[in-house]
Amino acid sequence: MQTAMDAELRRLLETLYDEGVRNDVHEQERQRKLLNLEPETAHFLSVLVMSGRRTRLLEIGTSNGYSTIWLAWAAQATGGRIVSIDREAAKQEQAIANLQRAELGDLVELRCGDATELVANLSGPFDFVFFDADRFSAPAQLALLLPKLTGDVLLCADNVHSHPDEIAGYLQTIEALTEFEHMVIPVGKGLSLAYRTTANG
Repeated sequence: MQTAMDAELRRLLETLYDEGVRNDVHEQERQRKLLNLEPETAHFLSVLVMSGRRTRLLEIGTSNGYSTIWLAWAAQATGGRIVSIDREAAKQEQAIANLQRAELGDLVELRCGDATELVANLSGPFDFVFFDADRFSAPAQLALLLPKLTGDVLLCADNVHSHPDEIAGYLQTIEALTEFEHMVIPVGKGLSLAYRTTANG
């Protein structure tokens, strides 16, 4: 099991992040923006996956695969796998290429299409879910996922501080789930963490 990220993979991630920032500065259309996760948030998520020995990961919002690579690197250490969803085919093509560059493509199953429709047809179970796409549809996706979660599960969602109005519905839904402990971590753009552990997990 690796204890630290190797220099080559770290350089690739730095390059992808920098390219994403440059793209988003010049790109006017939202669907063409990459909107990559902040490096400190991505690193934090990878630590959560490894420390919690998470093996069944779901990511909603692949983009060009920047955060997916971080998660796949962590899943490599736990013997896990990832399903990652994005609605934009062009971004998924970038993600495929970037995961191949990172030599982590075998750990990731990419799905392209409407996330809510795709989530409805996933079998699960998942012990880690990361919401990082359309924040308005996240409550519906969460409702569909609840029966497909392991007893011991961690749910994460980005943009709590940067898009409070858009993510309000998701946070309201999480707070209503009394079996979950919920908190917001002041990392990156604000990260929602919800944790549940049950005896039958």
